[in-house]
Amino acid sequence: MILKSILIDDERNNLDYLRNLLTENCPEVEVSACATDADEGKKKILQYDPDLVFLDINMPGQNGFDLLRSLPRYDFEIIFVTAHDNFGIQAIKFSAIDYLLKPVNIEELKQAVNRVFDKKQRSIDNPQLKNLLQLLRNQNFREDHKIALAALKETRFVNTIDILRCESSNNYTTFFLKDGDKILVSKPIYEYEEILKDYGFIRCHQSHLINRNCIKSWVKTEGDYFLLENGDEIPISRSKKDRVAQQLKTNRY
Repeated sequence: MILKSILIDDERNNLDYLRNLLTENCPEVEVSACATDADEGKKKILQYDPDLVFLDINMPGQNGFDLLRSLPRYDFEIIFVTAHDNFGIQAIKFSAIDYLLKPVNIEELKQAVNRVFDKKQRSIDNPQLKNLLQLLRNQNFREDHKIALAALKETRFVNTIDILRCESSNNYTTFFLKDGDKILVSKPIYEYEEILKDYGFIRCHQSHLINRNCIKSWVKTEGDYFLLENGDEIPISRSKKDRVAQQLKTNRY
């Protein structure tokens, strides 16, 4: 199986560099076309109907997100390539879409391409991209945001307000939902701490991330812990107590 691909970046040297990396390291990728702006990129996508698009975010005029908004359909996979780690990257992480920071790391490139290859072989559509665009359209309404959780057999889209807590086990994270459901994801908890920090989640322990809106009380004993609304007792590590208290910004616990 060959992945027909389009590269979109406003700097020609970046296009040439990425094309060379793909040629040397990813034989399953065939570069069908390149584009140096959003308008040209849209034309190439509609013309070649690619399996995969490598897209720069920051381009003069219309950026990469503007390009995606202008498309009539999203029947391709996407890997973002950017020099900046900002809100755009947070939104991409939130939707579980692959991205590469410039300069592109070869191993990360191969891993991202392998993930796309696997999805295409299994004929999985791309709801992550639709979720990303929905997130960008409604970035001021966080209560409506859904996070993409890539479990073993499916990607679940969960509203952040429905997450009770997260618990780590090595490089895996289990999401505990308010309805009692659990979702195991093969990513470490620190990645979700970064993604969910603006959604009311607090890292109270090396292994625990909790939704502050689900805290019933802060029990101060020899080993402090949070009692959650469902009865779960979540430890508060000594090293994080001061920071947790500051994040809560209240003395009522």
